[in-house]
Amino acid sequence: MSTILEMREITKEFPGVKALDRVTLQVERGEIHAICGENGAGKSTLMKVLSGVYPVGSYAGEIHYDGQLAEFKTLNDSESRGIVIIHQELALVPQLSIAENIFLGNECATRGVMQWEECFSRTEKLLAKVGLRDAPATLVDSIGVGKQQLVEIAKALSKDVKLLILDEPTAALQETDSRKLLDLMLELKAQGVTCIIISHKLNEVRYVADTVTVIRDGATVARLSAKDGLEENEIVRHMVGRDMSSRYPERPRRAGEVLMEVKGWNVWHPEHRDRQVIDDISFDVRAGEVVGIAGLMGSGRTELAMSIFGKSWGRDISGEVRLKGQPADVSTVVRAIDAGLAYVTEDRKSLGLVLDETIRFNTTLANLEGVSSKGVLDTDAETKVAERYRRALATRTPTVLQKVGNLSGGNQQKVVLAKWLFTEPEVLILDEPTRGIDVGAKYEIYGIINELSAQGKGVVMISSEMPELLGMCDRIYVMNEGEFVGELAAAEASQERIMSLIVSD
Repeated sequence: MSTILEMREITKEFPGVKALDRVTLQVERGEIHAICGENGAGKSTLMKVLSGVYPVGSYAGEIHYDGQLAEFKTLNDSESRGIVIIHQELALVPQLSIAENIFLGNECATRGVMQWEECFSRTEKLLAKVGLRDAPATLVDSIGVGKQQLVEIAKALSKDVKLLILDEPTAALQETDSRKLLDLMLELKAQGVTCIIISHKLNEVRYVADTVTVIRDGATVARLSAKDGLEENEIVRHMVGRDMSSRYPERPRRAGEVLMEVKGWNVWHPEHRDRQVIDDISFDVRAGEVVGIAGLMGSGRTELAMSIFGKSWGRDISGEVRLKGQPADVSTVVRAIDAGLAYVTEDRKSLGLVLDETIRFNTTLANLEGVSSKGVLDTDAETKVAERYRRALATRTPTVLQKVGNLSGGNQQKVVLAKWLFTEPEVLILDEPTRGIDVGAKYEIYGIINELSAQGKGVVMISSEMPELLGMCDRIYVMNEGEFVGELAAAEASQERIMSLIVSD
């Protein structure tokens, strides 16, 4: 097996930060090579150096690709050599169709005239490869984040790819869809395509990777081979620099009185008027309890959460929400917040944060009254609040005046949590709270959840990772096609029982 890529002594600096410190990476032709590390370790930065997003001259070190010195000045330069990168941040145009996004910049055209039949035919074949059955003419903004990720992968496959780089490709996917994607990577490997995968899901890394390079604090700390056996605990130890005997912190499970009740909740699709998305759902959350909602993609979990939180999704919504035994007005987001609800969205970059603004700005955004006097914003008070939550949540940043777009995923998630904790909610709804963050940051988020439950708050956790639900929740509701099809106590719950409830419905 020959070497297709070698990155030698790569150093990349930003103002005040050394993101990469003499990193070395060697990838063999036809293998699947995983890069692991905590958020902020430098993984994505390294791939942006490789692909020309950070052009030659902006970093130190050398890149040798396919036997030649590579000096990419743009993304087009690397793509012309067969290197295609799918970034963690989706790069799709929401107002265009799936087919138009896949061939954007590489249109199926003859003498400037689009050949739509050819475009749609090729799109259908690509979508079949990634397991999507949506029509090529479907607008991207009408499909979920998970499906959008698959469109990105289909777009990459439409090019003559030799080295495919996937940055957190399964972060937004359900377990079943994730496995299909991983199997697709194995198929591509069999066809001679070399893959680099960046992932925090170590079970997936072990499933597909031939080699693992671990980066910590901008430096290469380990290179592990599947031939020697890839143990999750060993990868984690290299990632965080310490042993982690348990992935989920212990907490006493003492549920109190019923804190929130949802009764007879019904929601209809905002565009397809004949489609009921949530069908007569009822559930409750007790003080000090973490309640999980499990289900496959499209089961209606996010739609349920958003419709309860200020009716921010759906139409013709009916049913009742009660908090501490009293009817709660959740007719708008402001009223839902006033009633004691908070909602941490699954899409923190688009819906949870203002990326171009500071940590301070984002932390107080949902409760400006808490840092204002007679309608005038008190910036000193705002800074004190942001600092308080920075310390409490151990957000890694030199200052609360840092723009959140410059933070790692785990630290961005802490800022989202801080924003909603500042509203002092009674019930916090967490939609995929650890999506796209590493095991160390996950443990810290779990600790925050446990602290909230210890304070008597109610927590609703929606997650596609069943081990996370099993490790954190007191009870788990199982959802399928807009209905709850089962409820399991922690002691009786298992991945097999959850899946059997979904399949048997």
